[in-house]
Amino acid sequence: MALTQKVKTLIEEFIDVETINAVEKFADTSDNSNESVNKIASMFGYSGDFVSQDEQKLITSFKKNLKLLIEKTWVEKSDVALKEQILFQLESLCSDVEWSKSYVDFLHILNDAVYLMFGQQTKSDDFGEYSLRIDPEFGIFWAYVKSLPQPAEWPVDKCRNAVLLGMYFLANY
Repeated sequence: MALTQKVKTLIEEFIDVETINAVEKFADTSDNSNESVNKIASMFGYSGDFVSQDEQKLITSFKKNLKLLIEKTWVEKSDVALKEQILFQLESLCSDVEWSKSYVDFLHILNDAVYLMFGQQTKSDDFGEYSLRIDPEFGIFWAYVKSLPQPAEWPVDKCRNAVLLGMYFLANY
């Protein structure tokens, strides 16, 4: 993960170094092994073989949870259009999954949704640390998201795994 030392030290309070290394290896190399994917999934509370799960069920749960989260988020009048745009993009993402394109769209939706929830704080350099302090589970998820390259020149199956890992967290958040 391309994290500040302070954030990395905070993360180490919640997850083991082996898992941090799995995230770094997944994000920074061509690694897409079941072992790494399962290690990251376990960081989000999943047990078992993540790669073989029912992806349509996961996508549906993700869509419902994120839609609810966005709809329930109070926003300033100036952000109402962004909120509507995110809901539209979410619908599009979940109805026509094309993993390489969905990877970029997913990260874009997440950045906008987190902005709606936390406001300008998300633009600050210390948002990673802030998110870990207010909600360690979310902070770890956000560190994972921020470790992913944007865009990524990855094979389709790796894009699929990266998106599904994020969807899993948000489907169960």
